[in-house]
Amino acid sequence: MIEFNHLEQKTDFLWEIPTSYRDDMRVPAWVYATREALEEILQDDSLNQLVNVSTLPGIQKAAIAMPDAHQGYGFPIGGVAATEYPDGVISPGGIGYDINCGVRLLRSGSSFDEVKEKLEQLSKELYNLIPTGAGKSGPLHLRQTELEELLEEGAQWTVNAGYGKTEDLEYIESNGKYDDADAGAVSHKAKQRGNDQVGTLGGGNHFMEVDRIDEIYDEEAARAMNLHKGQIVFMIHTGSRGLGHQVATENVNSFLDNLGEYGISLPDRGLACAPLSSSDGQRYYKAMGASANFAWANRQMITHQVRKAWGNVVGGDGSDIDVVYDIAHNMAKIEDHRVNGDSKTMIVHRKGATRAFGPNHPVLPNRYKPIGQPVLIPGSMGTSSYILAGTAEGMEETFGSTCHGAGRRMSRTSAKKQVNADQLRKELKQQGIYLQAASRSGVAEEAPLAYKDVSIVVDTVEKAGIAKKVAMMKPVAVIKG
Repeated sequence: MIEFNHLEQKTDFLWEIPTSYRDDMRVPAWVYATREALEEILQDDSLNQLVNVSTLPGIQKAAIAMPDAHQGYGFPIGGVAATEYPDGVISPGGIGYDINCGVRLLRSGSSFDEVKEKLEQLSKELYNLIPTGAGKSGPLHLRQTELEELLEEGAQWTVNAGYGKTEDLEYIESNGKYDDADAGAVSHKAKQRGNDQVGTLGGGNHFMEVDRIDEIYDEEAARAMNLHKGQIVFMIHTGSRGLGHQVATENVNSFLDNLGEYGISLPDRGLACAPLSSSDGQRYYKAMGASANFAWANRQMITHQVRKAWGNVVGGDGSDIDVVYDIAHNMAKIEDHRVNGDSKTMIVHRKGATRAFGPNHPVLPNRYKPIGQPVLIPGSMGTSSYILAGTAEGMEETFGSTCHGAGRRMSRTSAKKQVNADQLRKELKQQGIYLQAASRSGVAEEAPLAYKDVSIVVDTVEKAGIAKKVAMMKPVAVIKG
């Protein structure tokens, strides 16, 4: 078990477990955290998992954990690992079972004061139009040919079907389409699980919020995003639903069966992997891309429903609701980064970590190139959430990556034992937050006390230089599974 004295402090906010800690480590393990946060991280198995990640074939520079890190399956949640391309490994555990779980931010043209009397009604209309909870069906029931088109076209398919604006696509990571996706790599069972789930939130920690912008920290970046204090915005947090989970499950099992073929020995079955260049690696990579496309289409369909709810309650057709940005925090991407001064192509795994490209990166929309990529960091239910921007320092240090949220500090089982869902609902209402939820247990599991302090997480990544604060939001309505 890793203890405090095993870590070397490199800066005020960066700690290292050196390769001398264990013989099988190929690179050091890095943790971004304050001393107090690090003591909390040490309470679970996340840093042992991070050391295990450092043993992966082809891993580059360091296995990295963000300040919201906590124990996951194989990899810690809040982890980043880059492996060499094309013969380094790809690992489903480094991406997560909810492939392309991510966050989309929408902005309205209205202020809180203009719509505050309609917020309760709006929360109910959003809950009516956006299915929540595990296994719920959405507004679309796709034929197999339609689903396969969606799996290869992503959000573009949804827009072409009439559920969005062409301009939406410019403000989605990869324009909402993973180019290497292949619907043929997705099993029939996975497709069956997904054919009626486009436009659904799901359960667990997924949610949709109506938020009020409470603070602006960077005026230039906020102007580029058309954000201002008091503005009403929407945050959507969901992913690839049952389809992505099935893809991950099947490929983890396949990788475990074939480890011997590639001469790979692992300290944890949760690190199941295969060389990207192998047939196993390519099948998963293409299925992962299709799952990512499903998630972008899913968030696009929910965006359509948000516009519809806004029009029904506030008025108009919802066309004044625009996409600020959409970014994944469970994904692997092939990217170029510098290691020891040399540019290298790598397979960058981010599991519960957000891509955070710095200013002037060629993949960013033109309006964001001067400020860096928008980064969306949800808090826990009822607490602040943040909009950040990527930095040049982050590109050099963390493969252009940062945190993804508050990070759990309590298991769902513990939270349900300690939280009275009805009392929490009353407390939120007293704070001016309207909660619409599918289940009492879901409310208890996602209570604020189950999570770390998101403000400390965000302050840490800013002080470490791997992201900068742009704005802070407070919820006024929450829709949950």
